[in-house]
Amino acid sequence: MKYLQYISYALIIIGALNWGLIGLFGIDLVAAIFGPMTAASRLIYALVGLAAVVNLILEFTVCKSPSRCYVR
Repeated sequence: MKYLQYISYALIIIGALNWGLIGLFGIDLVAAIFGPMTAASRLIYALVGLAAVVNLILEFTVCKSPSRCYVR
């Protein structure tokens, strides 16, 4: 469970930074690296979205006590 949280947090941070770059400067870093709407960039977008869903599920189901919930 701990590694799933680490991976999901890392992907959420990547997605948030990418959206911040899009909002502030109009630069889509994922599309710049992997190409606009290529299979690789779509996979990255899907993984970021899946990480957000996993994080929400963990937050509302597993996180009944703080010791089991937050990555340390």
